Amino acid sequence: MNLATFTTAATPTPLVLADEPVTSVRPWREWTSPERRMQWHALAESASTPNPFFEPWYLLASLEAFDPTGTGRLLSVEVAGELAGLMPLSSPRRYGRWPLPHLATWLHPNAFLGAPLVRAGCERVFWRALLQWADAQAGREQALFLHLPAMPLEQPLTEALFDCADEQGRKASLVMREQRALLHSPLTPELYLERALTAKKRKELRRQHSRLAEQGQLEVVRYRDATALDAWIEAFLALEKRGWKGTSNSAMACAPETEALFRNALEGAAALGRLERLSLTIDRRPIAMLANFLTPPGSFSYKTAFDEDFARYSPGVLLQRENLALLSRPEITWCDSCAAPDHPMIDSLWTERRAIGRISVAIGGKLRRSLFETLLALELGRNPVGLTR
Repeated sequence: MNLATFTTAATPTPLVLADEPVTSVRPWREWTSPERRMQWHALAESASTPNPFFEPWYLLASLEAFDPTGTGRLLSVEVAGELAGLMPLSSPRRYGRWPLPHLATWLHPNAFLGAPLVRAGCERVFWRALLQWADAQAGREQALFLHLPAMPLEQPLTEALFDCADEQGRKASLVMREQRALLHSPLTPELYLERALTAKKRKELRRQHSRLAEQGQLEVVRYRDATALDAWIEAFLALEKRGWKGTSNSAMACAPETEALFRNALEGAAALGRLERLSLTIDRRPIAMLANFLTPPGSFSYKTAFDEDFARYSPGVLLQRENLALLSRPEITWCDSCAAPDHPMIDSLWTERRAIGRISVAIGGKLRRSLFETLLALELGRNPVGLTR
């Protein structure tokens, strides 16, 4: 499926692209002022590829949690005094198992997309400015190449990167590609479910729903604002930690940093109307919960949890059945599952796929670019899906 057909946001007021772009790299705390946040939010509203994980309410919460000393940096590109693009920047000293210093988009395990926020129509301007800056700074940064993880493929933002690399005669290569579940269909929720699942599976879900309803008063609660948000967050964190994620120490409440991120991100998203929450409850006790981030025309399924005491009734799947109501919302065209490839539950319910990949790009002068091409050939020759897999 070609995501270029439905990722573009509403067309913003065009910039004077003849003006020379200005690239800046600043400590992230310089972007916390109300004025900067307003510029940043406007950029997110006009971005050709929505990415909630790089919007100010999520990225600043992430940096507060994982970079309290404030050493992280944000790269920005301005055109005619207007913000045209922004991404968090890091300088890793290793690439997988290898001691290969490079420049990269900064991501953490709870940020599921690495697409820079780029104003629609400014994709080539942004990449040219970024690559020009990287060329000039490669020596100072001691970086052998530029690496862009979790990039959405087959759409204008990523296509513009490869076009810029081609026109500049620099090597840019996809070093890993995977697909994850996506919800994108003109069908109603009822027809979508009928197409996605066999009659036998739909009958089993109806049976599980009926049996679950025998356990008490069964309800689906949906919030699209900040109503009872604090209580909802507490219930979600407790529910997730009681399950297998708590046992594996990967629940959000297992570390103060991830718990703070979850709380602050949901509060920030709710304040902007970016959050939708669903709960499946028995006698008002939540047994399955999920949170979606809304970034029209897209959305992202951020976190989900269920009570494993009720596992035989598939409460998580029953709640995802209710989540198909996203298909009825006129402002939402698609939802990214943010799930791992081949996820046993969501892959069977959401039938579309979104291609995500890691891209490495040559930077600097001839010697550095030549060394990069040698490293790239080694990486792809030994392992076609990349050294970091």
